[in-house]
Amino acid sequence: MEWIKYRLKTTVAAEELIASLLADEGLEGVEIEDKVQLTPEEMEKLFIDMLPDLGEDDGTAYVSFYLPKEDDEAGKAQELIRGIRAFEGAADLGELSLEKSETRDSDWINNWKQYWKPFYAGDGILVKPTWEELPEVPEGTIVVDLDPGTAFGTGLHETTRLCISQIRKHLAKGGSVLDVGCGSGILSIISRLLGAGRVYSTDVDPEAVRTALENAQVNNIDPEGYRAFCGDITTDEALRAELGEGCYDIVAANIFADVIIGMAPVIGGFMKPDGHFISSGIINTKEEAVTAALKANGFEIEEAAHDGDWCAITARLAQS
Repeated sequence: MEWIKYRLKTTVAAEELIASLLADEGLEGVEIEDKVQLTPEEMEKLFIDMLPDLGEDDGTAYVSFYLPKEDDEAGKAQELIRGIRAFEGAADLGELSLEKSETRDSDWINNWKQYWKPFYAGDGILVKPTWEELPEVPEGTIVVDLDPGTAFGTGLHETTRLCISQIRKHLAKGGSVLDVGCGSGILSIISRLLGAGRVYSTDVDPEAVRTALENAQVNNIDPEGYRAFCGDITTDEALRAELGEGCYDIVAANIFADVIIGMAPVIGGFMKPDGHFISSGIINTKEEAVTAALKANGFEIEEAAHDGDWCAITARLAQS
């Protein structure tokens, strides 16, 4: 299949906002380039010795995304840029100039792998690509082997780390977890490795479901306690029935703000009365909208955790 790669010139201040807006439009696999140096704390999360010299940070950033060639011919890219320009007041968007080039599946589906290295996704949780070998790791480290394929979710993003932190905080040994929008399966697999008893996951993308099951197998997850389903919980009543009502200690959704808002009316039906709903993938500009949607559907906000421009909200069903 032929694709068009677009490289959008913007600013560091706007890169996360633009990535979130593109994600809301269904574009995954967005690439961000900037010259912002990692902090010592961020370097500690990466299982590598050094990074290349990026040069002086001038505030410029590039956000790249891909569209099928037919979408390019239909003017989809310009439509996306118009939508981004509507957020001019939220951040300095820069010049928003576009470069484009043609590519093929084989060029971009696998080339990124050379840049993805083992890293810590939380205290004592080391995520490594399945194709990488590791030297000796500290005793007690939870090592997660992961190949995200074309599914979303390597674990390196702030939203995933926020979710992992909240799951670790609230998961009791033997507890049950539902991961909605599982992507590569990283959250559900880590939940099992942290001691969850039953873990179910869902995604609307069959490729994500296949990838999650394969990653679970690579990590020797017992299939008796781990299942993945394809479907949309907001519209598929049969899927909701198969997942079960009122039986999860934790429901996690690391997706996008608008999707979380759309699922707010049904998510409480899966939870035990004292369960937790952990939602992430929320850019700060949409935190209030997600909070309002949860409160309108019977939730009390227990905690809002932040990392950079991103937010994770932990909520519980209000007790009558």
